[in-house]
Amino acid sequence: MNYLRKPGNRLPDRCGDIHCTCCSFGPGESWNVKNNAHLVLCVDDEVVGLRVRKILLERAGYHVVTAVDGRSGLEIFATQPVEAVVLDYSMPGMHGGEVAKRMRQAKPEVPILLLSAYVGLPDEVSSLVDVYMTKGEGAPALLDKLGNLLALPPASHSSGGPKDGSV
Repeated sequence: MNYLRKPGNRLPDRCGDIHCTCCSFGPGESWNVKNNAHLVLCVDDEVVGLRVRKILLERAGYHVVTAVDGRSGLEIFATQPVEAVVLDYSMPGMHGGEVAKRMRQAKPEVPILLLSAYVGLPDEVSSLVDVYMTKGEGAPALLDKLGNLLALPPASHSSGGPKDGSV
């Protein structure tokens, strides 16, 4: 389901980036995304990597909200019309597998791309996400896999789609 393109959807405030050109709305106004940008939630406890990913995705035309841990990521996921999630696996408190499980229970149609520095993850974790990739695969692979996920019909996300990002 594409929440952003429905009239009347609201977000609590601006993304906070004074250089953002993808959104225009004030407090209490309806969500208005220029160029039909998808809203992507990035969750990672590594602040530098999170900031780099946000810049990369915004330059590629996405609107990005970020969270530095699983709890705040779940809060944003529950309250904003997120269309895709880029989720780190290794985080203190709640790892990406736990976060993905809760996200699936709340909104199974939202695609989840899991990032990890580890080469292999347990099957019970990888089965919860649509795509798993290592951080070493780089920015072009991330953009390609995220683009493929957002092009898939929503029904294909709830059971975990192609793990390698292929369509």
